[in-house]
Amino acid sequence: MPHLSRLVAAAAVAAMVPLAAMAASPVKIQSYKVPAGAHPHDVAPAPDGSVWYTAQHQEALGRLDPATGETRHIFLGDGWRPHGVIVGPEGHAWITDGGLNAMVRVDARTERVDVFRLPADTGYANLNTAAFDNNGIVWFTGQPGIYGRVDPASGEVTVFRAAQGRGPYGISATRDGRIFYASLAGSHIAEINTVSGEATVIEPPTPSQGARRVWPDSTGRVWVSEWNSGQLSAYTPDTGAWQTWKLPGDRPKTYAVYVDETDVIWLSDFGANAVMRFDPKTERFESFVSPRNGARVRQLLGRDGEVWAPESGTDTLVVYRYGQ
Repeated sequence: MPHLSRLVAAAAVAAMVPLAAMAASPVKIQSYKVPAGAHPHDVAPAPDGSVWYTAQHQEALGRLDPATGETRHIFLGDGWRPHGVIVGPEGHAWITDGGLNAMVRVDARTERVDVFRLPADTGYANLNTAAFDNNGIVWFTGQPGIYGRVDPASGEVTVFRAAQGRGPYGISATRDGRIFYASLAGSHIAEINTVSGEATVIEPPTPSQGARRVWPDSTGRVWVSEWNSGQLSAYTPDTGAWQTWKLPGDRPKTYAVYVDETDVIWLSDFGANAVMRFDPKTERFESFVSPRNGARVRQLLGRDGEVWAPESGTDTLVVYRYGQ
């Protein structure tokens, strides 16, 4: 499929700002500007050291070189609206595209764009996020009340209707390949049977909490960001037990959640204009407030020693480095 590449130079803010942090793992922050108006929604660090991001308002997939601060935009097409981006097992970028009603793969080497359209009778899916299971199948969510899968080998796309209707939003996979999603409108999480496609609803203890995104730790415990309640919750599948913590501040709005390789939890809080770090061992929160108003970090993702955050409201990518 033809596409247009645009090369845009962007100056990085090179200053590394040390912050007061947990004694065992101080944090340094570096920020990079992306082209004005890009509205970076999701971000995904790649194995080669570059960082993908969805330039949602410019119908493009962006690629940052952190060493130089240079960004490259791959124009996807008129009417496209890339939302989520992850890196697949083969190193390629996978996008959930709300404008095209399709899953999209961008080859990391050639930048070839492959489109996997949802069945015509699906209706508008408002595709959100994606995750791979251990069989190489990519699963995705759509807020009007669908979730589905793509087999990259065959190109087959299958869509399932969520039992409780609207809401499927964040989705993630445990290390052993179990798939969980969060339902924002439904205020629950669910586990997908990757063979049958059936989803089992799991109700958190707080009613109407607005479960937005999910991320498992190394033990399989599933961490949940609760948008309406301003809480962080953890669900243990083996026992069915829940734990819940309220974020600090007067009006927390918990958006994204990500668990790093040390099983420390990272969150974005719209209410505090901050990224938070939570240590499950001490049950302490730590806040890193953005110096830019209206940061609106919608997603977090990382690699060893780094957590990346797209500030959709300021056209900035921020990396939090720790353990160095």
